[in-house]
Amino acid sequence: MKLSELFRKKTKTSTNPVVDFYNNYDEEGRLLRKSRRPEYLTTMKYIDKYLFPGAKIIEIGAGTGRYSVALAEKGYDVTAVELVEHNIDIMKKKVKPLYNITICQGNACDMSCFADESFDIVLLLGPMYHLFTDEDKHKALDEAIRIAKKGGIIFASYCNNDTTIYKFFYTNRILPYIDKGMIKEDYHTVSSPAEIFELYRKSDIDKLMQNKKVSRLHFVGVDMLSYLFDDRFDQLGDREFEEYMKFLSVLCEREDCTGLSIHMLDIFRKDIQENGFAVTRRPFSIRPSPST
Repeated sequence: MKLSELFRKKTKTSTNPVVDFYNNYDEEGRLLRKSRRPEYLTTMKYIDKYLFPGAKIIEIGAGTGRYSVALAEKGYDVTAVELVEHNIDIMKKKVKPLYNITICQGNACDMSCFADESFDIVLLLGPMYHLFTDEDKHKALDEAIRIAKKGGIIFASYCNNDTTIYKFFYTNRILPYIDKGMIKEDYHTVSSPAEIFELYRKSDIDKLMQNKKVSRLHFVGVDMLSYLFDDRFDQLGDREFEEYMKFLSVLCEREDCTGLSIHMLDIFRKDIQENGFAVTRRPFSIRPSPST
């Protein structure tokens, strides 16, 4: 089964690589290690900037609910869409009766069960990792944009090609990928469903975003080199980690540094008028979260 087909149909059986991967992967514990927490903390910081009382949020590819449940805990109306039933089962166990959260199985390329302009904030924090054709990538982005309200904010996450290549060198794994023809002469990877993850450069993301009716607000390196030196970062003391997060906040949007991050976060606003993709820096204020 092609991975593109995986995102177009529901399945209860482990007949595809992505479901099999997440059935056997500790997604719930992934963001708890010190070397992984910067991804969550930085992403959440940027989500918090655009929250406002009464905001309707959807997370497409919600995993085990790390973001969706946290946002529901803050009092927001959250819809969590996840492909893998194993992840859904874990997410449901974390939901408390007072949370205003709807959990459903679905896919990133077909959000037809949701009406146009239904959500203030759309989170697409995982699906772009697992789509390998331009057709499917555009479908996922276009669906996220379609269900966002005009002026709504969309967050899309990507895995970085070049920092992953660095990690292959660092962990002595580069030669098998080269020998299998999976790395081009310019060191851009050639991914496939068998490898689970698609890798991007910012130029790839910019190309995908051409002609979309959105304006970019931020392009963020959410974890920088944390994954590359994971064992050492996991040994940081609490104060050292706090200082690291301050350091990361200084670097995370610098154009000369975002390419160092293993995960990249593209944040854009759905245009109110039909302007097309543009890079903008609009002022924003931090709005208070509703009380639980």
